[in-house]
Amino acid sequence: MTPASQSGAAPAPTSLAQCASAVLMIRPAAFGVNPETAASNAFQAASVPDGDVRESAQAEFDGVVAALERAGVEAVVVEDLADPPKPDAVFPNNWLSLHHDGTAVLYPMLSPLRRRERRRDVIAAIEARGFAVRRVLDLTGWESSELFLEGTGSMVLDHRSRTAYACLSPRTNLRPLEQFATELGYRPQVFRATGPGGEDLYHTNVLMCVGTGFAAVCLEAVADAVERRSLRESLIEGGELVELDRAQMNAFAGNMLALRSVDGTPVVAMSGTAWNALRPGQRAQLERQGAIVTAALPTIERCGGGSLRCMLAEVFLPRVEGPAARIG
Repeated sequence: MTPASQSGAAPAPTSLAQCASAVLMIRPAAFGVNPETAASNAFQAASVPDGDVRESAQAEFDGVVAALERAGVEAVVVEDLADPPKPDAVFPNNWLSLHHDGTAVLYPMLSPLRRRERRRDVIAAIEARGFAVRRVLDLTGWESSELFLEGTGSMVLDHRSRTAYACLSPRTNLRPLEQFATELGYRPQVFRATGPGGEDLYHTNVLMCVGTGFAAVCLEAVADAVERRSLRESLIEGGELVELDRAQMNAFAGNMLALRSVDGTPVVAMSGTAWNALRPGQRAQLERQGAIVTAALPTIERCGGGSLRCMLAEVFLPRVEGPAARIG
């Protein structure tokens, strides 16, 4: 059964910003290892290490918020609810995306534990900050068919060329991707990529990032020569290419995000692990693209299997009024 959206397809704007100046972030209340996601995520630890993981994750989260705000990026912070526990709540980009035309998209996720993260009050909190949500596109009905599309983890979107890059995996299926693309006016570019152990790479945003005037990608992870060449050619059309090797991808170097400050200054955000994995020439490439924002995320990366980009759901929604206070 194909799920239906709440309304018809929205018209595509004629010109879309590639980089958001605001991001949604969920401060975790019950962070930990999710056993339901470990099987498809080779970047994730199988068990909880010693120490207070929850407090460590909260401290790392607060460090990301502070670093982004110093760079002039608006962080819309919503507190997670401890009951029911949601160990991956810190990664909202997998269940929600917020688009230029006022569309909020809800996504089907593989892990039943992760489906608890979808909260309509989070959308209300975003609206309370002065952003306009004009329709909700609900793709979650695909879960009944065991078909999944985990937001901007599964897809890396080039808003200018209207391309949705996606590597197929147990968490990224073609049919919900095609519905997203039809509803929002994107062209899917689909390929396969492999993770550290040769398994299907769980999320596309671990492999690559698309900014304004540049892209970063680990082409080594794309085994098929035709798909690899096609991906490279498509990305080069958008500007400078930062080519990552597999070891750098495994250190979350592909899991970066191009943003902009509220005054328009370009920003490139990634974890300290990712930045430390880059060579001097690659760092210079990125420094030409914007102010570099890094934050240490050892607990979140090890136990959650995701990094800084996964923590950020870009807010492209149109504004209806100025920002209000932080929602807690």
